[in-house]
Amino acid sequence: MRRLPILLAIFFIVSICRSQDIEQLDFISPFHDGVAAVKKDKHWGFIDDSGTLIIDFRNDLVITKRNEEGYPIFNSGRLLFKEVRDGITYFGYLDKSGKAIIPARFLNATDFNDGWAVVLELVKRQVGTNELLEKPLVSYDYFEAIIDTEGKVLHYLVDKPVHIALDREYLRRPPAITYKVISNHLVAKLNENKTWSIKKIE
Repeated sequence: MRRLPILLAIFFIVSICRSQDIEQLDFISPFHDGVAAVKKDKHWGFIDDSGTLIIDFRNDLVITKRNEEGYPIFNSGRLLFKEVRDGITYFGYLDKSGKAIIPARFLNATDFNDGWAVVLELVKRQVGTNELLEKPLVSYDYFEAIIDTEGKVLHYLVDKPVHIALDREYLRRPPAITYKVISNHLVAKLNENKTWSIKKIE
């Protein structure tokens, strides 16, 4: 008999939690990929089509501009987030549970489109040794590349890497991405004269 009141109390609490409405929102985006972004006090979360908050409000999600509005967007089951380490911003992707399915390791990244995203893949190379300090000397480059939804690099979009100083004073903002995915197996490149070129990816 003692268990019955406890079980009833638990059931009541769970029922209240499940039926709670989400209120005092500043913005609600259209649905993309089965979910919608919701904004509250400069933080973003996500709801599913039943109105359940599936990703709690947080401040590390990347905003995508759509027309005049900007909000985080899921595509191909992935959502861009950012993480600042030693003053440098890195980008990765969350799944719909809010788990970092692709850790923040890119110097810049786009939203997914048809299962592809364009990223700046950072490469670290040892170029020698500081004999006095007995420490390796390293050099950093990045490639513009296409990844799949697991973070695997499918194609490198440039022949030569770009050398970069991995320093907060030099990298005050992410390096620019010049490619974008426009359809299955097609990417577009922004040229220096502000025109676009289309490239087929086999």
